[in-house]
This record gives sequence, C-alpha cells and structure tokens, in this order.
Amino acid sequence: MRFIRYAILFAIGLALIVLALANREMVTLNLLPAELSGAIGISGSIGLPLFAVILLGVLLGLLIGFIWEWMIEFKNRSVIKKTAREKRSLEREVDRLREKTGDGKDDVLALLD
Repeated sequence: MRFIRYAILFAIGLALIVLALANREMVTLNLLPAELSGAIGISGSIGLPLFAVILLGVLLGLLIGFIWEWMIEFKNRSVIKKTAREKRSLEREVDRLREKTGDGKDDVLALLD
C-alpha cells in the first residue's frame, strides 16, 4: 500500500515538474485593470512565471475550499461537543447513583432492592 502511495506522489510530482517546464514564460499580474487603476491611482503589478501563477491559483483554491468546509462543519462540531459534554455528565451521574445505591452489588440486584 505504501508503494502505491509513493507511486501516486511521484506521478503528481512529475506532472508538476512537466507543467513548470512547459510554462516558464513570464506573465504580468496586475492588481487592478488599467482603467480602474488609473481612476483610483493605485497600481500594482508583478511578473511571475506562468507555472507559478497556475500553482498559486490551485493553492489559493485549496485554501479557500478548506476554510469554506471548516465553516460549514462548524455546526456539526458544536453539536458533537455538546453531545460529548452531555454524555460525560450522564456518565458521572450514573457512577454517582451506582455508588449511592449499589453498595458494590451487581446492577440487577441493586435495581431489585
């Protein structure tokens, strides 16, 4: 199983290297369109290789997806925490009642008394 995982990681790494070698041309990324930056007076641009732009886009998309999923799962995590808290409380109550009424007897015998 470990071999399959390493083979898949190797294939992904090889694909990324081929992508980088095929897209080495420099591109200019502008912060705002030319018309808008002239009107506002804010201009920002940076020159990067195309493969870097592609990989940064993929990484940004993954980051946004992870954050989005974390926010969606927030409700489920809060319900799970509340349920676990109630479970611990009920377990403590059951233990307290066993100590109070059981006196070391079997549970069935304690109920019959």
